[in-house]
Amino acid sequence: MVHACRFCSTPLTNVVADLGATPWSNSFLPNEAAIETERSFPLKVMVCSECFLVQTTETVPPGEIFNAEYAYFSSFSTSWLDHAKRYTQLMTERFGLGDQSTVIEVASNDGYLLQYFAAAGVKVLGVEPAANAAEVAEGRGVPTKVAFFGSDTAKAIVESGIRADLTAANNVLAHVPDIADFVRGFQIVLKPEGVATFEFPHLLRMIEGLQFDTIYHEHYSYISLLAAERIFEACGLKVFDVEELSTHGGSLRVYAQRNDGVRVPTERLLAMREEEERFGLKDMRTYREFGTRIAAVCDAFRDFLRQARDEGKVVAAYGAAAKGNTFLNVCGVTRDDISFVVDRSTVKQGKLLPGSHIPVYAPSELERAKPDYVVILPWNLTAEIVESCKYIADWGGRFVTAIPTLRIL
Repeated sequence: MVHACRFCSTPLTNVVADLGATPWSNSFLPNEAAIETERSFPLKVMVCSECFLVQTTETVPPGEIFNAEYAYFSSFSTSWLDHAKRYTQLMTERFGLGDQSTVIEVASNDGYLLQYFAAAGVKVLGVEPAANAAEVAEGRGVPTKVAFFGSDTAKAIVESGIRADLTAANNVLAHVPDIADFVRGFQIVLKPEGVATFEFPHLLRMIEGLQFDTIYHEHYSYISLLAAERIFEACGLKVFDVEELSTHGGSLRVYAQRNDGVRVPTERLLAMREEEERFGLKDMRTYREFGTRIAAVCDAFRDFLRQARDEGKVVAAYGAAAKGNTFLNVCGVTRDDISFVVDRSTVKQGKLLPGSHIPVYAPSELERAKPDYVVILPWNLTAEIVESCKYIADWGGRFVTAIPTLRIL
C-alpha cells in the first residue's frame, strides 16, 4: 500500500473515494472454473495535499496487467479512430510535420494513431508494453518497440538514432506508477524544438460529473492541469498550451516543450489555470465531497435493476469497458441482475466480466435476445452506441445510462 505521494513523497492523509475491493478491471475470466481463483484488490484513491496528484493506494504490478493477454484494443472504437485522424491532421498542420519528421507514440496500442501519420509519409515509432497489441500494430506497418516507457527506454531510443519532433501519449499518463520517471523520458527523447502532447481525463470533469467508474487499478493517477504542470516542470518539461476535449467524459490535451523551449503560454492555458482555481482543486473539501456522492448513484441503479426484475424485464448491457467493470462491482451487480453484455471486441467475447461474472457476447446477441433495457457502460460512447444499435427500438427496447444520474433514453 502506498502511504506517500507517488510523485513528491508527501504523506497521504486525504481520502477521495474508497470503492472497496475489486478485481482488475480488464482481467476477464476465460471460463466458469476461473472464478475460484479470481483475486480482488483494494480500490481507494487519495489526494496529495502538496502537489494535488490524486492517486490509488495500491500498486498492482504493471507487467501483470499490460501483458500479452491485455484485452483493450483502441481500434474497436470508431469514434476513437476518428479522434486519432483529427489529431494527425491538426498536429501535421500546426507543427509542419513531413517526411523528415518523426512521431513517437507511447502506449501506441494496436497502431490506431500512428497508422495515419505513417500513411502521410511521416516516420513513426510506437512504444507499447502489451505484445499482442504491438503485433497488430506491426501488421499495420507501424514499427513498435515492446517496452514500458520511461527514462531508460527513452535513452535506448535516442541511442538507436531516433529523436522525436512530436510525441503523443494518449490516456497513458494515469497508467504509470512512477509518473516522474515516465515524464522524464519525453524530455530525453524530444528534439530541442520538439513538442510532447499528453491526453488524459480531466480530474475537474471527473469530480464535476461524478465519474467514479473511471477509477480502477490500471489508473494509478487522476490528473488536473495543476498537478500536471508541477510534475512536468520538475521533470524537464514546460506546458505552453492546453485544450479541452470531449473524449472520456472530458479530457485535456496538454502541449509541452523542454524547459528551455521558447513557445509562450497561450490564453487557453491561462484560462484553464483560473478555472481549476475557481473550481477548488486546491481545496481538500472538493475532493472529500466527491466520495460522499457515490452511494446515491449506486442506490439509484440498484433500484432500477430491482424494479426491472420485479416487472419481469430483461436487462443487458453494451460495452465490456473497464469503467463498466468498476461501476458494476462497486454497485454489487451480478449476472442475476444483468443477463449479458455485448462488445465488438472479439478478444472479450466468450469471456466473463471480472467480479460480476456476466458473460460477454457479440452485439448480434441483442437481436437474438431482445432485452427490454440495454445499459450503456462506456457512457462516453453513448451517441456512437445508440446510433449503431437503434434497432432495439423495434421491440421496444430502451437504453439506460447511470452516471452521473440514472437516465432511461
